[in-house]
Amino acid sequence: MLVAVAAVRISSRSGLPSLLIYLGIGVAIGQDGIGVSFNDVGLTQVIGYAALVVILAEGGLGTKWHEIKPALPAAAVLSTAGVAVSVGVTAAAAHYLAGVDWRQSLIIGAVVSSTDAAAVFSVLRNVPLPARLTGVLEAESGFNDAPVVILVVAFSAAGPVEHWYLLLGKIALELAIGAAAGLAIGLLGAYTMRHVALPASGLYPIAVMALAVTAYAAGALAHGSGFLAVYLAALILGNAKLPHWPATRGFAEGLGWIAQIGMFVLLGLLVTPHELGDDIVPALVVGLVLTMVARPLSVLLSTAPFRTPWQEKALLSWAGLRGAVPIVLATIPMVAQVDDSRRIFNIVFVLVIVYTLVQGPTLPWLARRLDLGESEPQDLGIESAPLERLRGHLLSVAVPEGSKMHGVEVSELRLPAGAAVTLVVRDGSSFVPGPTTVLRHGDELLVVATDPVRDAAERRLRAVSEGGKLAGWLGSVPAPDTAAAKPSAKAGAKWGLVKKKLVK
Repeated sequence: MLVAVAAVRISSRSGLPSLLIYLGIGVAIGQDGIGVSFNDVGLTQVIGYAALVVILAEGGLGTKWHEIKPALPAAAVLSTAGVAVSVGVTAAAAHYLAGVDWRQSLIIGAVVSSTDAAAVFSVLRNVPLPARLTGVLEAESGFNDAPVVILVVAFSAAGPVEHWYLLLGKIALELAIGAAAGLAIGLLGAYTMRHVALPASGLYPIAVMALAVTAYAAGALAHGSGFLAVYLAALILGNAKLPHWPATRGFAEGLGWIAQIGMFVLLGLLVTPHELGDDIVPALVVGLVLTMVARPLSVLLSTAPFRTPWQEKALLSWAGLRGAVPIVLATIPMVAQVDDSRRIFNIVFVLVIVYTLVQGPTLPWLARRLDLGESEPQDLGIESAPLERLRGHLLSVAVPEGSKMHGVEVSELRLPAGAAVTLVVRDGSSFVPGPTTVLRHGDELLVVATDPVRDAAERRLRAVSEGGKLAGWLGSVPAPDTAAAKPSAKAGAKWGLVKKKLVK
């Protein structure tokens, strides 16, 4: 665990997903390294599925709804039609160029057509991309696991593959059931968490993760897509402004890291390096077609209806990162005892290692060359604790570097009636602010708000952090429903006239 934690620092500097180092740890411990023999494919699959649930939950909790909302149509097409295109092209390459039988080729095409949530979340959040691109890639990685799992299971089942239209209907039905389960548990869980005060702050992170896992269980037991259910439930919970949110987020990140480390080390243990020699060339050929033909073609066809600029299409094509998901899915045909399933696993393993080494470090460079780099301002850290008996909320607000709240007086926050800044912590000391107290970067504010204005107070604080003291007057309005915390349109128009005269 300590070596794996140190690997995160190395990977953050190099741009490589840390999964490669975790896999290396597993290989070093394994049969060709220290000598630990591990061949339990069934256990690997079970632990891999459990780890993917945690990783998808952590990714959903950390995804901002306002970023992925505009990207949902494109992500949905990429996760369905794009996957179909990728499977077809990659399977044809495996059959005609690498000499693999059609059934195994279809399995390989399905396995490697899923982008990996862990790789995408870990790499993209260190690459300053525009929010719309980050939204597409994160939503795609959260959505495309579901149809790919269904395809791999169908191709690995004994007997002939059912008619394509029946398979499409099955995929649609399982996705619909999974989406319904995830949305229902996410909405119900968010409502409950916001209205029931738990006796200890440490219970909130546990409850949130338990809800996410429950969504997976509900979707799977209903014969739907559990992976889609857990991602949607976590997405709702992560954007519901739950109490003690920073603690919950940190807890989820910790579990996500443990899941990644455990899963990758186990997959590294399962592989036997001296058996990979005959599968290196087929893996390179299939990976080259996947990276240079299948992925770009799926992006071009999937984004055609959305008028996506060519620069963004190019980056989306290169950012289809693979990782643990394809390797875990490659254990499905092994458990089903498909012919040459060990060869499928080896090809997928080599493909993921080689092309992750190529794509991960070059992604920031490509973003700069395509002029798509963007510096995102730090989010205003707000933690909420409910005061159930007092019918109020305590908001802890951290003012980050780059926030336009710097230099704003407390009275200029213009919080709604029923909300007030009661304490400021600065340089290790706290004091009660006055109306003319000027806020600074690094300050921590304690804001008390009654139940009816709690949301409006938070929106107002975020608006000032993004737009400064004139937020609302100059068009930086937190949300359409915060009329109590913003000036009227007439007042805004009047200010526009005054501003023009002042400039003149």
